[in-house]
Amino acid sequence: MKILRKICASRLILLFILCSALVSLPQMKIARASETIYIRADGSVEGTDKIQRDGNVYSFTGNINDSIVVEMDDIVVEGAGYTLRGDGGVAGIRLENRRNVTIKNMQITHFGNGIELIGNGSQNNTIIGNNITDNGHETYGNGIWVAFGSSHNTISGNNITNNWEGVFLYMASSNIISENYITGNRWHGVWICAVNNSIVGNDIINNSIGVLVEIGSNIVYNNNFVNNTVQADIDEPVVSIWDGGYSSGGNYWSDYEDRYPNATEIDGSGIWNTPYVIDENNQDNYPVIPEFPSWTPMLLILIVLTVALTIYKRRLLKTPIQ
Repeated sequence: MKILRKICASRLILLFILCSALVSLPQMKIARASETIYIRADGSVEGTDKIQRDGNVYSFTGNINDSIVVEMDDIVVEGAGYTLRGDGGVAGIRLENRRNVTIKNMQITHFGNGIELIGNGSQNNTIIGNNITDNGHETYGNGIWVAFGSSHNTISGNNITNNWEGVFLYMASSNIISENYITGNRWHGVWICAVNNSIVGNDIINNSIGVLVEIGSNIVYNNNFVNNTVQADIDEPVVSIWDGGYSSGGNYWSDYEDRYPNATEIDGSGIWNTPYVIDENNQDNYPVIPEFPSWTPMLLILIVLTVALTIYKRRLLKTPIQ
């Protein structure tokens, strides 16, 4: 734990300073949201009439321009396709020491942090199917911030785009980041200052740094690293796992063939025979070769059939009638 604090302390201090500045400068005359919305522990909703309760499901009925603090466990916050929009400060949705909360189907934009999961009690929450964009736009901030003991949470199937940071894991273990589209974030796509997290099956594209690992061990495999300025970076001499073994493979790296022009495929396996080296302690032992999308064979068949049918019709037209 002392090592963790040493590695991440300077960045955390920066985060606190900038977040404090957002709330302590009234002279800037930023047009702030009217109030914070609460889903209280007794199940009531305070601060808006645009969230309707049906059992344990709290559904948006329109766009909302305030922050939401969830104080209740075992609920679903259903965005129903509507937008939660801020003014650049605080968090869009804050879960502190909450369990079994699902946040889904909404666009979260223009907050300091889009979603915050913090505290040892924040466990088994799910963030799924959201568009989390343009958060931390004017200063430091994150699309999703998971911190201070939050564990066993799942972030899956989200579009996390054009934030200052995409996903930041700080002192938060055993979380799963899977099948997200993490693209165009101005600093890191995923920043890991924590242990025992899994980053699996994501598209990590066009970020300044695709993944930064500051402390190990974490597992990062089956992701597509495409055109990040730095695909992956290690800030300290730590070791993480960058592949799932030969049977599962590692990651796709868009710069692989430029770095290893003499590499060949292993026996038609879809795996290159040369590891992708990140640093002296970290490498992807089974980097994968890109495959055709699943619809490509069908498309090729349709093209061949179309050409064949066209040729057949032309031949019929040229055949004289008897």
